[in-house]
Amino acid sequence: MSIRRYARANKLALGVRYGTSDSIVKIRLSLAAGAIPYKTLITASGQRLDTIAGQEYGDGSLWWIIAAASDIGWAAQVPPGTMLKVPTSLTSIAQALST
Repeated sequence: MSIRRYARANKLALGVRYGTSDSIVKIRLSLAAGAIPYKTLITASGQRLDTIAGQEYGDGSLWWIIAAASDIGWAAQVPPGTMLKVPTSLTSIAQALST
């Protein structure tokens, strides 16, 4: 299963920047509809989304899924006390992105 945030992104000016696809919206709508199960996590000092993704999914590069689900923007580092929505099913994420 391959989940990439830039799967359908268009190339922008200068050939070095890419726009994000509609993945963020799809993840958030699917969460709101109850189609993606998740758990909540409150970050502690020093926790980063990439390390949390590594623990949860076995792949730190999937940090963007947690960022999208948590509506926190695109930063791998968040302040302590941030409430995260951590999707618990990559299959559900893949299904949401394939629609």
